[in-house]
Amino acid sequence: MNAPILQLGSEAEQEAFGARLAASIDGSLLIFLEGDLGAGKTTLTRGFLRALGHRGTVKSPTYTLIEPYRIGDRRVYHLDLYRVADPGELEYLGLREMLDEEAVLLIEWAGRGEGWLPTPDLLITIRHCGEGREIALSAATPAGKAVLSRLESNL
Repeated sequence: MNAPILQLGSEAEQEAFGARLAASIDGSLLIFLEGDLGAGKTTLTRGFLRALGHRGTVKSPTYTLIEPYRIGDRRVYHLDLYRVADPGELEYLGLREMLDEEAVLLIEWAGRGEGWLPTPDLLITIRHCGEGREIALSAATPAGKAVLSRLESNL
């Protein structure tokens, strides 16, 4: 299931979309964030986390690979697999345990885990479009389709 492509003109609009996404999720979800370097994957994640109540900084997990967040009773993991050389490394990162938790996982560069990672509930592709961004969403599971449905009613 695919949603309409969204045109976002600024960083603030990307963060606002991240906030709408957070408001549309109830429970665990696996989200892949695709896009070139600088497309705004972490910007979207920042809006998502702030909407849940996170008040600290939101940094890209490029070097740490995983940034965990506990916000109230919610658990969110922001991962960047850009530096992962082999999908087998994900086992050592504890990703299997994260997938088993009641948590939302936002994974950048998920293609580096191909063959190891399960199908995402939601795929968000961000592309440069002039000064703004174009966001395409698709869902592959019932949970992802439910989120898309809630998102579409809030757009």
